[in-house]
Amino acid sequence: MSLDKSSDRVQRMFGQIAGRYDFLNRLLSLGIDRRWRRKTVRKVPPRGDAPILDVCTGTADLALMYWRAGGGRTPVVGTDFCGPMLAVGREKCRRAGAERDVTLLEADTLHLPFADDSFQIVSVAFGLRNLCDTDAGLREMTRVCQPDGRVAILEFSTPQCWPIGPLYAWYFLKVLPRVGQALARNNQSAYNYLPQSVVQFPQGEALVRRMEAAGLRDVRFHRLTFGIATLYIGEKSS
Repeated sequence: MSLDKSSDRVQRMFGQIAGRYDFLNRLLSLGIDRRWRRKTVRKVPPRGDAPILDVCTGTADLALMYWRAGGGRTPVVGTDFCGPMLAVGREKCRRAGAERDVTLLEADTLHLPFADDSFQIVSVAFGLRNLCDTDAGLREMTRVCQPDGRVAILEFSTPQCWPIGPLYAWYFLKVLPRVGQALARNNQSAYNYLPQSVVQFPQGEALVRRMEAAGLRDVRFHRLTFGIATLYIGEKSS
């Protein structure tokens, strides 16, 4: 069954859960989502002081981790098309003392308002699968990345090994939607959408091929926590 990932639906959905988004991320992942983001920054660290872009930044978790990894010397830009999520992110940046160095902008990943070859790293955490056109999003991320720069994609995936696979499928498809909907009530069924969007999203070699088609080379991926999440890394050709 086709999943509705229209821009209007996704904007409304994340706008309605913005206030509970961070709390539920920590609760439903048992805090492992932070470890995955830290792994992303370690695998794709800043090099020099050229700016970094985090698209679909949400509440700016990964953007702030990149700011810290750069010692506050590397400018970081986070973009998202959901204003309420960015509002939460701006408050987190203020509390961290990062409001001067981390710029959060309302922008659509399919139409990024930046010149070609602008950023040393273009990252996205758990947001690529929400785009209505995955390939267009990958092309935009590649376009604004500098030659020899890197694109990092952290995304949910479905573990295959026994018994983790069946146990996770039960939790992800049966438990998580009920808990999420109960604690962050919304009329867009956000926590039913989450597992459906993961199941329908290309994973492993299928996403590698799409990244290569977007203009990235040396694309590789690392499965994290038994394959519950996967980190994809590619470099932009010179």
